[in-house]
Amino acid sequence: MTAGTAPVAPEQDGRASRGGARRAPRSFGSALGWTALGTLLPGVGYLAAGRRRLGAVVLGIFLVLVAGVVWLATGGRRFAARTAVDTDVLLWATVGIGVLALLWVVVVVTGYRMLLPRPTSGGRHVVGGLLVALLVAGIAAPAVLAGQFVATSRGLIDGVFADDRESATVPDGPDPFGSKDRVNVLLLGGDGGEGREGVRTDTVIVASTDTETGDTVLFSLPRNLEDLPFPADSPLAEVYPEGFDAGSESESLLNAVYRNGPAEFPDILGPTDDPGADFLKLGVGEALGLPIDYHVLVNLEGFSRLVDALGGITVNVNYYVPVNGIPDSRELPDAYIAPGPDVEMDGATALAFARGRFGLTDYDRMARQRCTIDAIVDAADPVTLLQRYQELASTTEDIVSTDIPRSVLDDFVDLAFLVKDAELRSVVFDEEVIDPAYPDYERMRQLVQDAIAPPAAPEPAPEPAPSPAPGEEPPAPDPVTDVGDACAYDPVRAQEARAAGEPPTKQG
Repeated sequence: MTAGTAPVAPEQDGRASRGGARRAPRSFGSALGWTALGTLLPGVGYLAAGRRRLGAVVLGIFLVLVAGVVWLATGGRRFAARTAVDTDVLLWATVGIGVLALLWVVVVVTGYRMLLPRPTSGGRHVVGGLLVALLVAGIAAPAVLAGQFVATSRGLIDGVFADDRESATVPDGPDPFGSKDRVNVLLLGGDGGEGREGVRTDTVIVASTDTETGDTVLFSLPRNLEDLPFPADSPLAEVYPEGFDAGSESESLLNAVYRNGPAEFPDILGPTDDPGADFLKLGVGEALGLPIDYHVLVNLEGFSRLVDALGGITVNVNYYVPVNGIPDSRELPDAYIAPGPDVEMDGATALAFARGRFGLTDYDRMARQRCTIDAIVDAADPVTLLQRYQELASTTEDIVSTDIPRSVLDDFVDLAFLVKDAELRSVVFDEEVIDPAYPDYERMRQLVQDAIAPPAAPEPAPEPAPSPAPGEEPPAPDPVTDVGDACAYDPVRAQEARAAGEPPTKQG
């Protein structure tokens, strides 16, 4: 040190960084600004403090993580979805979110300490401490929410899907999908209903999906279908050789099989956690000529909570739909849902729309139920699912049961991506196709095969069919329809319904 030269304090001159660079003195305001920017872009604060190597490493890791998130949200959505149904990965994701949040907080705090000019007054320390606390809270809050989201997802999957659930109809083995050309899922709407004991499945739909294309056909069976058959090699065929019979006509219908079958023969199928579902899987599969792989049962009593959790649904209404009312006792409905396009419904209204039967047929109700399912799929967009996920998850766990094991969820994810952009058609076995009291199951099976294996190329338009001769039955209508067309608004029918006037209610 030469004479007359005053020593320079390290704080005034700037310390040499580990990278060898020296930084100029900075103000307290700039330190706060760099700290805030370093929170948004971790590593920038280190760079501003002269720690170039450390800053470059931290910033590089952050940018790689951001690029990974962008990829998952775009090109990697299928991988993200498959990952999201793996409970082991979700457990590690919960831990990873906590570790990343902690490291992020460490980067912010240490970066602020490196950037803070010295000496600094006590008042500025208080201001800087408050800013850092707010920045840390800004990191912690979304991290906690993300952790809750992942933990809720894991709880939902554990609660609804289980690999240890016993079933008499789900094959054992690591790959139940195997090399199936189609996967057939039985969709049941279970309605305990007021004054009922047990569950009646008033909604019975089979979704048959091509595993290569995702093309799906929905087969809707009437609730009053009789003489449900069972496979010849099933023990149920021995006790019900002429089809399901519980002693009386009303207790032998399709919607009573779930409750009455296991009540009469509780252990006939061996160990199972849901014998009613196994009875129906075997019977419906035999009736349609399709092996039923899995089932999903939705409790309609909790259905309204699911719709409310989605924020409501929108459907087209083409005629007056009764709210409540008991057809057998002629007890009038409380009110009616008026016809109109794009009618917005909350949970209670949607449930009434799906269940209303007073003055209408079972087939009208079956059609509305398919449209309700379609509306729920439309309402379940990614933004809505994210915003309402906690409520949806808790609601779903309460009202849904299934024998789909966790081990095949990734296969269902792949299938769902195919179904999303594939063709969805419907076959309704109404009175114009079959007589529920005397069903022709051979004809039903042929209609099923025709629906799932249509001609590969369009055939030339046929010549107009000649009028049937006197006493000759007219040709049966084609039961295959497009779900979108069936749920479209029909202004002519709606206008005719409005012109006829609203039907009578209890208040009327």
